[in-house]
Amino acid sequence: MLIKSSKALNYCQAFKQQCSEQYAFDLLELDVSVTIRIWYASRRPDLDESLILDLLQDVTYKNDRQVKEKHILWMGVDKECPRCEIDVEELAIQWKEPKKMPKKKR
Repeated sequence: MLIKSSKALNYCQAFKQQCSEQYAFDLLELDVSVTIRIWYASRRPDLDESLILDLLQDVTYKNDRQVKEKHILWMGVDKECPRCEIDVEELAIQWKEPKKMPKKKR
């Protein structure tokens, strides 16, 4: 992950610190659904939700490729308390690679 802005770097550090202080559980290994509700500080947000999905890697799930379903909800502006609320759930039905069809002989 390549992060250029100091604002994004600060967000990453704060995110990792909050997660490590509050949550300690085994990483999910199956496919997951992620719901992110975001309250921005202004109507011109800098935060991209893909950054959040990347940051959840090695915190909640092993790899962000496990995210097979995502719901991103823009909740509005909260200048006093910009934040995101995140729900991660293992999917009841797991996605599987489709079987490759054998090549036809001519």
